[in-house]
Amino acid sequence: MDHRGEFRRAALELGIPDDEVSRFSQHLRLSIGLYAGGGGSPVGQFGGLPQLPVGMKWPSAGDSPLPLLFSVDCGALPRVDGFDLPADGTLLFFVNQEMDHGDGSGRYARVVYVPGGTETAVAEAPSSVCVREQLDVSSRLIAELPLWLREGDEDEDWHEYWEDLDWEDMSPFQQQLVRYMERDLPHLAELRALAYDLWPSGAGVVIGGYADAKVIHSIAEQTLAGREKAGEIPPIPIAKWDSHLEEEEHRLTSEWISLASELPEYEVYRTSFVIRHDDLAAAQLDKALAVTSFEAP
Repeated sequence: MDHRGEFRRAALELGIPDDEVSRFSQHLRLSIGLYAGGGGSPVGQFGGLPQLPVGMKWPSAGDSPLPLLFSVDCGALPRVDGFDLPADGTLLFFVNQEMDHGDGSGRYARVVYVPGGTETAVAEAPSSVCVREQLDVSSRLIAELPLWLREGDEDEDWHEYWEDLDWEDMSPFQQQLVRYMERDLPHLAELRALAYDLWPSGAGVVIGGYADAKVIHSIAEQTLAGREKAGEIPPIPIAKWDSHLEEEEHRLTSEWISLASELPEYEVYRTSFVIRHDDLAAAQLDKALAVTSFEAP
């Protein structure tokens, strides 16, 4: 289905100029929401036991087997332009969330891709692994926008909601984004509402879309520090570090994509898996990075 065309036609019917629709569409990403139950043919499962290639050992971190978070049948998921998920096969997400939280090494999380046609069998769970209750999941498309284009609490715009800054307190880069929204996206509210009306959000787990902002922030910090150390860029003054970091985060949102992420909840572990577009297109799913966080009031 031509989802971009569907959005364009609906926006034009609202009287929004075609060039503005095109600009907004550059930032709009469709992703796949996973829901427990929901009827129809299941596209995967939360928890339960994994279907692994015959002879493959249960994924582990050393002697510690990793619990299965969820798995999806790539061939059963809706197709999304610009999201190069394998056309068939199964993706399995393993993570020990308590150990992964704060560890930073990535060894307590694993993404396993089983290509279509592979001979598999239901794996026998090691005695020490926690097997979550199995729930079949259904899917539907949802709309996602970058943080700076989202709507905040009480219908506040990004520059008020995200940092609650007055104009003079914003960094030059933040001011640049605000000018862009006001000049080039005057119908932002209508376009945003239309996208969310066509593809409502609310899924507990999302495949695709924008990488978690905290994960991108961490990658950006490491990237800038690495370039400074290697002499690829001049040393950045402390006073200008935050502005450079914001620009690097903005750049990285085009390079990285969310492979899968859980909805944040208070006092509950959640894991985000991110991957570069190029690695996803090459089906190098083992290059995905996982970050587990714990939200507290």
